Amino acid sequence: MTENKSLLYNIDWQVLSITLILILIGLFNIYSAEFKESTSFFDIKTNFTKQLIFMIPAFILFLVVLLIDVRFFVNFSYGIYGFVMVLLLVTLFVGKEVYGSRSWIQIGIFNIQTSEFAKFAAALALAKFLDEYHVNVSKFKFSMIAFGILALPVALILLQNDFGTAMVFASFIFLLFRQGLSPFYLYLPIVMSVLFISALVFNITTLAIVIVSISILAYLILYNKKNSLIIIGLIAISCLVFTYSTNYVFQHLLEPHQRSRINVLLGKEMDLKGSGYNVHQSLIAIGSGGFSGKGFLKGTQTKLNFVPEQTTDFIFCTIGEEYGWIGSFVILSLFTWLLIRIIILSEKQKYPFARNFGYAIVSVIFFHFSINIAMTIGLFPIVGIPLPLVSYGGSSLIGFIMMITVFLKLDADFKHYYN
Repeated sequence: MTENKSLLYNIDWQVLSITLILILIGLFNIYSAEFKESTSFFDIKTNFTKQLIFMIPAFILFLVVLLIDVRFFVNFSYGIYGFVMVLLLVTLFVGKEVYGSRSWIQIGIFNIQTSEFAKFAAALALAKFLDEYHVNVSKFKFSMIAFGILALPVALILLQNDFGTAMVFASFIFLLFRQGLSPFYLYLPIVMSVLFISALVFNITTLAIVIVSISILAYLILYNKKNSLIIIGLIAISCLVFTYSTNYVFQHLLEPHQRSRINVLLGKEMDLKGSGYNVHQSLIAIGSGGFSGKGFLKGTQTKLNFVPEQTTDFIFCTIGEEYGWIGSFVILSLFTWLLIRIIILSEKQKYPFARNFGYAIVSVIFFHFSINIAMTIGLFPIVGIPLPLVSYGGSSLIGFIMMITVFLKLDADFKHYYN
């Protein structure tokens, strides 16, 4: 009894409250997005009712996690990771294909997306690895092991043809950077992204001249530095090779719909009836909300189904249309508050595993949140990444609740043990 009281006293109610508020906001907007006068409130075929049903196992898991000894997650991190990897492998063979991705296992009328649990498993495994006393990710050997922990689920998810979910694992770079990873690994994807986009927008020859000019300037600045010519030369050659290979990657490795979405984003296409339709209608919906919105159940763009996937990838459109700038600001503020609060709690942890796991959660939530919002306002290609805790999706809901609850348990128990 005393231990339960201690848990309730030490649990961070700010994080828990924000989580519950976001879930409730999601339920209201899922209901609003698919509301029709003829539809029963508890129609099992609606996403709203399915989301309510998924909240039952999510709540049970919440209670179970709070009752489990905190050392379970520390000691069995690799075991949980291994189990989920096997689950991903099984999904490749028995999974149901949805929108071209074989990422789902069907149980009755419900579809379980196993890749959603891989984020939780990878966060545990990475937190455990970084907790080892001899591990230093600033060293090449340990950084490669850390990347290997992430590479396995990414490879399995890519085999399921789910590029959007696979992208999320790139967010763990922020955790590794916090733990001392060389800034090179953070700068590298940024430089590659800039070069990739530049190669699609500008003339390749012109871009090559710019790269060579910058390299010469860098060499003149670092003339007296040891091996500066070799290092700058290798970087310049790598950039040139990557730039000239961009066209091949774009034309032969990306799917037609992926190429079209990138072209629309870059302004090279104006396909308002095809790849650009979703974003165009999304911007109309959000813009039509004005300052205070049209009101609950009064969004015309929402009601007439102008924006596809309104309850999942584009749930933010419903918020923007029905609650306007105020509603959008509230959502942005809640997510910002949640992320800052978890970072503050993570920095207070005396046990590295808890701190690492906290930063892993922040990385995943921030990536989901920022990319989803960017998709809906046309700043990022549509890649199928839901808004955490708000978008419809039982697997996503359970996955995020598991991550947040485990962190709350770690934080509360270690407060009890160390204080």
